[in-house]
Amino acid sequence: MLFEPDRHEPLLDSAWDAERAHAAIRTFVADTEDALGADATWPWHPLDRESEMEPRHKSMYLGAAGVLWALWYLRQVGATALRIDPPALIARVHAAYLSEPDTGEVVPSYFLGEAGILLAHWRMNGSQEAADRLAAAVAKNIAHPANEPLWAAPGTMLAALHMLRWTGEARWRELYLDNVEYLWRTWLPRQDPHCHVWTQDLYGQIVQYLGAAHGFAGNAYALLRGADLMPATQRETLFDRCVETLAATAIAEGDGVNWPPTLEPTSAGSRKMLLQWCHGAPGIVTAFADVPRGRSRELDAMLVGAGNAIWRAGPLAKGPGLCHGTAGNGYAFLKLHRRTGDPVWLDRARAFAMHAIGQGERARRQHGQGRYTLWTGDPGLAIYLWHCLTGASDLPGLDALDPPSPATIAPGRGAADAG
Repeated sequence: MLFEPDRHEPLLDSAWDAERAHAAIRTFVADTEDALGADATWPWHPLDRESEMEPRHKSMYLGAAGVLWALWYLRQVGATALRIDPPALIARVHAAYLSEPDTGEVVPSYFLGEAGILLAHWRMNGSQEAADRLAAAVAKNIAHPANEPLWAAPGTMLAALHMLRWTGEARWRELYLDNVEYLWRTWLPRQDPHCHVWTQDLYGQIVQYLGAAHGFAGNAYALLRGADLMPATQRETLFDRCVETLAATAIAEGDGVNWPPTLEPTSAGSRKMLLQWCHGAPGIVTAFADVPRGRSRELDAMLVGAGNAIWRAGPLAKGPGLCHGTAGNGYAFLKLHRRTGDPVWLDRARAFAMHAIGQGERARRQHGQGRYTLWTGDPGLAIYLWHCLTGASDLPGLDALDPPSPATIAPGRGAADAG
């Protein structure tokens, strides 16, 4: 089976309603602003906190930096007005992180450490100090043994790439390519199945993950985003290896395709079949959607098959967020819409959006509060709703940290015809 049915729920039969999507964005944003603490952080949600003693997070994934960036982005694109000023708060968030790090010590991590905070700080304020500290963090993180996006080089090298695109400074190109060299050197062949994979030393385990959050797809994504900086021969090898590994590890059923979280079954001999951004087909689609269409018919077919599996499974029961929720799965549809031009994918993304609105509203009633994080909560969902309105497909805080240009929005779809 391509997915575990009890992890999903039936899709609500709600027609796309652009006005409801706009209203939900405004509601989520207003509630998020109301919940801002005096220390420029947000209260924990019961589903995110592991310990009563855990400090409020400041980083991009679960913390204040991700929320502030999301609010700033939504203001920049014209989705909503704000009562708070994110650029004025982000420096306080960085100082708070240095004083009380999310994970007990200051770490370079893009998602869970200092690098993501610094990148958001620079983007909103152009702080030279933030840029210099960010360069040091990226360099420090190259050989991190986790060798995956959340903690290691495949995350922080994206910060260098964003800075290169924004500034054109040579140091960012050199940092990015230093990371490429390390990833290339640790991307090793495997015989069964025949493919190239990375090995992760993560949370006390040696494992070979395949997904976007912790393994192959996330690492390959970091290379693909800067493929234009590589020599042509290396770029072609990159494309070939990506297709080789995806084909060798895919599980097909009917017109659907999914990938297991790891190459090996668990110690109990079983294998989960997750279907969410962090593990499974949704993250595969978002990671490889920028490989040139038509270069590999096999890849083209696998990505469409992945989209079919996501649609067949239905929304995730875990909630509406990005990492392991309905909005994250919906981004696969937005990517396929941009890649193929087929309007069915935008229709499916919008169907998931309407369901996600209901999930977010129910969760707020159940827990008596919103969920104030970029990757698991309401701010990420609000950006997804905006992208369903406009046809944009950039994953929040990952693909881009700027409002999309008209060239990146699907043809014929803009805010003016979002209904």
